[in-house]
Amino acid sequence: MERYRTARNVLIVLGLGAAIYYIPGGGRAASAFEAFLWGVFALGIAYLGMRMYRENQFRLMALGDRHRGLLYGGVGLALFCYMSRSRLWETGLGELAWFVLLGLCAYAFLEVYRHSRSY
Repeated sequence: MERYRTARNVLIVLGLGAAIYYIPGGGRAASAFEAFLWGVFALGIAYLGMRMYRENQFRLMALGDRHRGLLYGGVGLALFCYMSRSRLWETGLGELAWFVLLGLCAYAFLEVYRHSRSY
């Protein structure tokens, strides 16, 4: 039975896909399941962020107020760039602004990194 494991898994995926396509209301169920998976993924990312914050809390406090604010501002700006990407890319000026904001994020992260590595 070990040799047929891949074929079995492929048939299961194809069967689920056919059920979603042919059963009435299957698309709505698939959308609900997709939303559930994205929610679980977001919770996982939030948990990872919480763990990293707790494990590196001393290092963050050692950065000083200026660089810690630069780090948090860079994270917030990166999240803003991610969430507003589709709206900003509708125009040429918006796309330029998106790249400028992303460059500011990169500068903030680089400055915090360089400060954290200096003695």
